[in-house]
Amino acid sequence: MLWQELTVHTTEEAIEMITNFVHELGAGGVSIEESGTLNKERDTSFGQLYETPFNDIPEGRAVIKGYFYHGTDMEPIMANLKESVEQLKEFDIDTGNPTFELIEVDDEDWAHAWKQYFKPIRVSDRLTIKPTWEEYTASPDELILELDPGMAFGTGTHATTSLCLKTLEKVIQPGDDVIDVGTGSGILSIAAAKLGAKHVLAVDLDPVAVTSALDNTKQNQLEDKITVKLSDLLGVLKESETEDAAQLGVTIPVQLVVANILAEVIVLFVDDVYEVLQQGGYYITSGIITNKEADVEKALIAAKFTIVEKNYDSNWVVIVARKL
Repeated sequence: MLWQELTVHTTEEAIEMITNFVHELGAGGVSIEESGTLNKERDTSFGQLYETPFNDIPEGRAVIKGYFYHGTDMEPIMANLKESVEQLKEFDIDTGNPTFELIEVDDEDWAHAWKQYFKPIRVSDRLTIKPTWEEYTASPDELILELDPGMAFGTGTHATTSLCLKTLEKVIQPGDDVIDVGTGSGILSIAAAKLGAKHVLAVDLDPVAVTSALDNTKQNQLEDKITVKLSDLLGVLKESETEDAAQLGVTIPVQLVVANILAEVIVLFVDDVYEVLQQGGYYITSGIITNKEADVEKALIAAKFTIVEKNYDSNWVVIVARKL
């Protein structure tokens, strides 16, 4: 079977937005490859082995490929995508003079071929991510996160997700109620539940992400610990004031909020996060490229948060803020 492969050469900063555009335009699958230059160190602190060599994509660049059924009219899709990418400049997102390519490719089961590169990986002292299709023998101290990301974000291999997981492990306390904003594959919610959260509310505005998070919650047998909803924080706040509040699974205000999303989106709902957090509660936010760090920090301080910690990996930062 033939497919139409649409390729965008852009920056790592623009990955999540452009990938979302490609999904919304009807792609049957999307692959992402980031810079693999020798300037990027690989984490081997837990003895990780990497089976594939570094690629030759320039530092800071990325290649996004979307796959469309053969026969799809690609002219309006390309025009729509180029317009959407151009509009990212209005949000101060550097797309790096992107280029676009369109070719036909033979069906080589691309929907599953990427799985050969997703292996079990230990991302922190206790957390190990294991693809559902891989065999793995865990040590007694490991907490295994079974994951099939499907079409949603968050395998744990990206710096933003691994940063968030490591920080979550340090901050979370047993018995915490947690809200995971923009849950994607549900990986942060699963980690929070396995690290001792009383209950986790996972919300996302993407139906694909909600389906993926639900599937992964069931895979980890955490249905009684995680509630997944198609919603955002404003919707959660409104529901918490109604007779349906018990269906959220958590009690507002909660002790911890996590969000691994774009910096441009983070600054839009810092006030909502402040509202859903109890006094002394923590907000862990990731997905922030370092040139947006000051913008996020400014928004958090304006919302009366206190910055208590920042951790870095390559060009990404995770910020821990507290409501005092």
